[in-house]
Amino acid sequence: MRIEVWADMVCPWAYIGKRRLEKALADPALAGLYAEVVWRPYRIDPTAPAQATPVDESSPDAVTDGDAASRTLDPSPAQDRVLVSQVAAEEGFGPEFGAAWRADSLDAHGLLALAYEHGGSVPQDQVAERLLHAHFLDHLDISDRRLLDGIADRAGIPDAGTLLDGGAAAREVRELLLIGKARGIATSPTIVVGDRALAGAQPPAVMADFITAAASVPIRETPEEVQRLRWSESLLDQRDPLGALTLLQPLLAHHGDDLNVRRLAARSYFHSAQLSRAHDMLRQLVADAPDDSYTRLMLGRTLQRLGRDDEAVMHLKMVAAMTPEFA
Repeated sequence: MRIEVWADMVCPWAYIGKRRLEKALADPALAGLYAEVVWRPYRIDPTAPAQATPVDESSPDAVTDGDAASRTLDPSPAQDRVLVSQVAAEEGFGPEFGAAWRADSLDAHGLLALAYEHGGSVPQDQVAERLLHAHFLDHLDISDRRLLDGIADRAGIPDAGTLLDGGAAAREVRELLLIGKARGIATSPTIVVGDRALAGAQPPAVMADFITAAASVPIRETPEEVQRLRWSESLLDQRDPLGALTLLQPLLAHHGDDLNVRRLAARSYFHSAQLSRAHDMLRQLVADAPDDSYTRLMLGRTLQRLGRDDEAVMHLKMVAAMTPEFA
């Protein structure tokens, strides 16, 4: 069983959730269950500065609702810190638990992605532990490349610095962030097994029950291409056409003749105001499927926005005759 943990390395609930997940997996009720824990990125503070700054006691902590049942509706920064400290102490972290730096976590997520690529889930989990320990217990800046290089060396990840500088890891993280958004991930941490999700750093017993229930349901294998198409459509429904286009790029490269891929790409171009690209794709789609009234409607609307009303009228009249409700 694969257990995905969508979390941010600067989120205190992520560290608390990690400890609770470890306890849940040690539950006798889960004896004999093989679980691969895979860390996925989520960013609770995407506006963090590239150069880390000391945490200001007067500013809100970069935390999300990891344990909603025990929080007030509008916690102050002080309430946030007290609650986190109390829960962290219960999990054995000690009185010094807390962040000293407001740090950009993008490179830390990139290192996690590299760890999984080069060694799988075990070294990746070790990297996650070291990043969280560094941030919350050693009070270090996990955006510092020297720190990341040291963690990479201990994990046996070759040339991590070069790979991070090359940008490939950051691109993978950004794509995974889009996938998380498409899948409805909205809290750090969120545990996902198949199509089921458990949000927040829930108690170990709750996690164990969730994993037990998920293990009893066969996971249906969906082709990667179908998943990517669904995620792209989800992003478009969330009014993120540029994100949808990012996830569609591999499909356009390898399945560019597929009508569904082309239709979704055309819609994404239209809604991101890339009207020339939308026009070119829609015109070819109409030629390939002349009885598709919705595609013809999109072409007519695109022509209108391009100021080519005479051409648009012809298509819109055909649409009205083919599908009156589109008129």
